[in-house]
Amino acid sequence: MTRKRGLTEEAATASIDQACRMLRLPTIRQQFQDQADGAARDQMSYRAFLAELLMAECDDRARRRSERRIRAAAFPREKSLRAFDFDANSNVDPATVNTLATCEWVKKGEPLCLIGDSGTGKSHLLIALGTEAAMQGFRVRYALATKLVNELVEAADEKQLSKTIARYGRVDLLCIDELGYMELDRRGAELLFQVLTEREEKNSVAIASNESFSGWTKTFTDPRLCAAIVDRLTFNGAIIQTGTESYRLAHTKALAEQAATG
Repeated sequence: MTRKRGLTEEAATASIDQACRMLRLPTIRQQFQDQADGAARDQMSYRAFLAELLMAECDDRARRRSERRIRAAAFPREKSLRAFDFDANSNVDPATVNTLATCEWVKKGEPLCLIGDSGTGKSHLLIALGTEAAMQGFRVRYALATKLVNELVEAADEKQLSKTIARYGRVDLLCIDELGYMELDRRGAELLFQVLTEREEKNSVAIASNESFSGWTKTFTDPRLCAAIVDRLTFNGAIIQTGTESYRLAHTKALAEQAATG
């Protein structure tokens, strides 16, 4: 690109557009015209105008990075903490959840257990806290417990187990949902234990389960292995009991009653 002094407005616009393409500055390329017009109206200094442009590019890049991390986490649906109805479930302490939302526990590699019946908000909190972690720059991965175990079994059969365990070991936060819904055979339980051991005291694991810890022997039929897994998932970790009353069921009943009285 040849530099010229005294460019016309049209030529200057074309040059800025070309430079932004070459330097991969899509936000500046999109916004510079409006920003320049606004700077002229507000009589901003050259430095202030440049700062506005660069900050817009930085903010947009941060947003795109967050979106990429959230996509990479493979959450099944969008859930946010803002959308969680704390009034509908008094078992969940907002202050505790807000503390978890700072993601200090992820930074420290600590575990989180969400325990409660179906419809009490476990998966919502799991996904929402995982999303918060992704937005704050952490690498996150979500998996259903049974699908994760099936993947590990297939990897073992194909002699790719070490590579698969290492892949799950690298993420900062592994979210395992629906742990306890189905019984795992000894092999599957042992493979899951290997993943948890790989992450122990290094990277965080968050789980959601419909079974209290005392009922995990139905999922992990070997008592010693069950005890070891519970130990891995609770040491230095946070435990949130979401209770037994289904929010979804109560919400459905309330809607039905409104329809009947309406």
